[in-house]
Amino acid sequence: MSTTDKELRVGMVGYAFMGAAHSQAWRTVNRVFDLPTRARMALICGRDTGKVADAADRLGWEAYTTDWRDLINRDDIDVIDVCTPGDSHAEIALAALAAGKHVLCEKPLANTVEEARAMTAAAEVARAAGVRSMCGFNYRRVPAVTMMRQLVADGRLGVIRHVRATYLQDWIVDPQFPLVWRLQKDRAGSGALGDIGAHIIDLTQFVTGQRISGVSAVTETFVKERPLPAESSGLAATVDGSAAPTGPVTVDDAAVFVARLDGGALATYEASRFATGRKNALRVEINGSLGSVVFDLERLNELEFYDATRPSAEQGFSRILVTEGEHPYMSAWWPPGHIIGYEHSFTHEMRDFIEAVATGVDPTPSFADALQVQLVLDAVARSAEIGSSWTEVEPALTAATV
Repeated sequence: MSTTDKELRVGMVGYAFMGAAHSQAWRTVNRVFDLPTRARMALICGRDTGKVADAADRLGWEAYTTDWRDLINRDDIDVIDVCTPGDSHAEIALAALAAGKHVLCEKPLANTVEEARAMTAAAEVARAAGVRSMCGFNYRRVPAVTMMRQLVADGRLGVIRHVRATYLQDWIVDPQFPLVWRLQKDRAGSGALGDIGAHIIDLTQFVTGQRISGVSAVTETFVKERPLPAESSGLAATVDGSAAPTGPVTVDDAAVFVARLDGGALATYEASRFATGRKNALRVEINGSLGSVVFDLERLNELEFYDATRPSAEQGFSRILVTEGEHPYMSAWWPPGHIIGYEHSFTHEMRDFIEAVATGVDPTPSFADALQVQLVLDAVARSAEIGSSWTEVEPALTAATV
């Protein structure tokens, strides 16, 4: 670090949905966890002076700027937290790594495989100089998900045979919902596939310890034209009048694919922003030779666990409430049975990142891990373009930790 071991000075680019979530985590992490280094919310960056000034005051940042290059070039900033749309991830992260700043970048890592490869290569070079980098797949940090991985790693499920993963939302079901940046390929890279599909790809690989090696996919764009927004913040926007001009939707609304994992398991994935009535429904089920485990984001503090080694008269799915002090991350929070929420996953993310930087170890998921997810996204898109033909996932050509 470029400063004392007692302080990690953070600069964040972006202040909308993810910027707010990350800010809440940076505000909280020092007060909850006993860390070797304290995070300081030094500077936030956004293009609009009025809006970023308001965000700095509202979210708890000491100061603001409208130029991310100025942020990166400052000597009093140690960490760059990238919370912008995907089209600027590579440029910002590459400049930050070159300047010797530690980088936390939101998922998906980039909009293209080429960008992700460049970012991963730059992270490897920076790593040799003690500069750390991580991609923000926050669902890894839900205590129940971390415990799910633990059960698999401990052999409680035996040989993993089948994986089912779905992530369903409905926020763009209305055809009059405006053409926000998440519906534009040049800004977002892809639609439901990269936005929420990336989460379940990373989560299942993290939990099972296996990588997706090949896919067969279909994607669909149900609403091909949408009104242009008067103002947009990614998940919310306004339209001026019923006769607003329209523009083309250039990303997928839904993606469905089957996959083979490199450990032999079969898997199915669904990512849709057109699942009417589903607000943020992420669900993963892992089936093995000795048992099964299920995680449902709408019941974030719980796991369903089936232990097939028990006597047949005692078998059945049991509910595990993941709130005990010995459960992952939970010793920092409340007495057993007192649940936590979505925002805590980001606090745990910052905790792990700070500890890694302070102790000189590599945080996970690394940029190499995120590149592997990007390669799966690319394989899914290519398969869908060629009539769902079986498509192998390209090798990352660099080690990933999963």
